[in-house]
Amino acid sequence: MYKKYVRECPSGALYLHEFKRFFGVSANNEASQFVDRMFTSFDRNGDNTIDFLEYVAALNLALRGKLEHKLKWSFKIYDKDGNGCVDKQELKEIIQSVYSIKKDWKREGDAQLLSPEDVCNRIFHLLDENGDGQLTLHEFVEGAKKDKWVSKMLQLDTNPCTWIMEQRRKSALF
Repeated sequence: MYKKYVRECPSGALYLHEFKRFFGVSANNEASQFVDRMFTSFDRNGDNTIDFLEYVAALNLALRGKLEHKLKWSFKIYDKDGNGCVDKQELKEIIQSVYSIKKDWKREGDAQLLSPEDVCNRIFHLLDENGDGQLTLHEFVEGAKKDKWVSKMLQLDTNPCTWIMEQRRKSALF
């Protein structure tokens, strides 16, 4: 794993611009803020780079992490203002960003892709137990555990290997 990391990041550090390149995101892209938040969540020591240990921790979460840990990480990404709750606007913005990154993203069994607003409304209908228009961490995690569709939508498909391979495939075509 270290050899692969060093080959991809010869300086020993993965910088934000490289991270964005992996996901095919530019500074002007609407998904840029989402990728920024992902990068920040992986940069545990706050040095504006992802070192090898942070890289391994991120891959471990993405590839082997328990559902509850993935959902808690996802919640932090969704909770843009850090107030401990996710409102409809925050949820919709992340869903729009994910759609932007994965333009041809379709869910199993979906005849057509739901709009970000439809996804947001459906999630809130299923998870907002007290109807206050905000999802707490408890509502978010427990609701996702109960509903397979919600769980898939909220986990953010954090597997970077899939996205990186897709970006490499696209760049090889050009």
